[in-house]
Amino acid sequence: MTQKDIQYIKGESFSDDRGSLFFNNSLDFSEIKKVYIIENANTSVVRAWQGHAIEQRWFIASRGSFEIKVVKIDNWTDPSDNLPIESFKLESSDFSILKVPPGFATSIQALEEQSKLLVMADYAAGQVDDNYKFDKNKW
Repeated sequence: MTQKDIQYIKGESFSDDRGSLFFNNSLDFSEIKKVYIIENANTSVVRAWQGHAIEQRWFIASRGSFEIKVVKIDNWTDPSDNLPIESFKLESSDFSILKVPPGFATSIQALEEQSKLLVMADYAAGQVDDNYKFDKNKW
């Protein structure tokens, strides 16, 4: 897999005198088995680096905004130090989705206080042992 396997799925919105509706009708929810929310303690916290060789993840900013950095892992036991990083910004105001396929590690940082990140995965909790953690300063 390559960096091009990562998908940024643009959200949409509609507003009228009643308020606003934010939606993303391009996501196929049939693969999703697990859902959780991440809320960092503050904007200086960086949750880096956690990866999955088997599982894929979908990320949606449900409140505020996040920077998510993604790196393609070349070796799960001893990854190279100079892997390229791709960065994405997710904002709750546009309901866009970042789909990260298997084979990548992510770094997650809230850009606004009290931001919340909705995370979905294609395996249920405990179904596979697929968590890889790397030093936060690795990349």
